[in-house]
Amino acid sequence: MDKTTVWLRGATVGLGPYERSLAYKYWRWESDPGTLLGYGKQVPETLESRTAGLEVQLANSNHPRFTVYDLATNNPVGLVSLRLDSPVRTAEFTLVVAPEVRGRGVGTEATTLTLDYAFHLANLRTIWLKVLEPNTAAIHAYKKAGFAYAGRIRQGGYWLGRPCDELIMDATIDDFAGPSILENKR
Repeated sequence: MDKTTVWLRGATVGLGPYERSLAYKYWRWESDPGTLLGYGKQVPETLESRTAGLEVQLANSNHPRFTVYDLATNNPVGLVSLRLDSPVRTAEFTLVVAPEVRGRGVGTEATTLTLDYAFHLANLRTIWLKVLEPNTAAIHAYKKAGFAYAGRIRQGGYWLGRPCDELIMDATIDDFAGPSILENKR
């Protein structure tokens, strides 16, 4: 990866383009048992299905997607996306982190960079997400990046075969501690 393809840089990770050439990596991360558990999804997708879905996603510029890169190695280590609701200027946030880098702060920093993009470039009002209540590592990362609890869907998901609540978290620009990394780009 050429360093110039990283658009937003944090201390250890950056956000770059969502790329066709990374379909296998996206599929591997999303099919990892830890990811499936975190999303409450029971069945992994086939590589063929994921590749076909990637083509549709690449054609839809209304939903920003980014590859998360480790700045020390320039390796892709995750994926973030915003599913926009343009008329009301909100978006649903999703994050997938490569299994080999979980627990190293990648998710927190990628989330922070995505919120910075959402509030300071895309001019969104609110970013929200759903997370299974037992997924405490993800909840901690989201809270550290600026998300707060907004509600719950009782028994809205499954964790290790048992029903569990799904938490709704959201962030507004007032919750985002900042300052924006974009201030130094002017």
